[in-house]
Amino acid sequence: MRPAPPEPGLLCYHRQMSSFRVGIGYDVHQLVAGRKLILGGVTIEHETGLKGHSDADALTHAIIDALLGAAALGDIGSHFPDSDERWRGADSLELLRRTAGMLDERGYAIGNVDSIIVAEAPRMKPHIQSMKSRLAGAMRVDVDCVSVKATTDEGLGPVGRREGIAARAVALIHRVKDVSS
Repeated sequence: MRPAPPEPGLLCYHRQMSSFRVGIGYDVHQLVAGRKLILGGVTIEHETGLKGHSDADALTHAIIDALLGAAALGDIGSHFPDSDERWRGADSLELLRRTAGMLDERGYAIGNVDSIIVAEAPRMKPHIQSMKSRLAGAMRVDVDCVSVKATTDEGLGPVGRREGIAARAVALIHRVKDVSS
């Protein structure tokens, strides 16, 4: 049996059903010479880095979008637009801290984040634990709440041709306090 439709004036129908919310995020950046490669807040030695307005940390950007999506707060571009010079060269971990603060202000806590980096090179495995630690610190959650995995595109498409690096993330948040008053 389906629940009754929301009554007029309800702030958010989902609150009657559950205090848990899920969001997804995706980001991709082109690899270029002359830039540092930063993923999950970790600088990785590589001959190319990611092109972007900020530090172009595709993994952190995907996580930010997943968190913002879970809270129905738009996307990274609406909060930290590349048209705003304040964000030129920005540390994406700082943007993640700000995002976690936005969720906290609205009464949400981060349950967990699951993410995946898609890159042909360099090897990510040696950097995964550092990424998890830095991401967890920026979100103010236990490191066990952050999953970072890596895979390749098996030589297919732009990422497979080593033209860029992509990342995907899923985030679970839950309401811990009512801030509607």
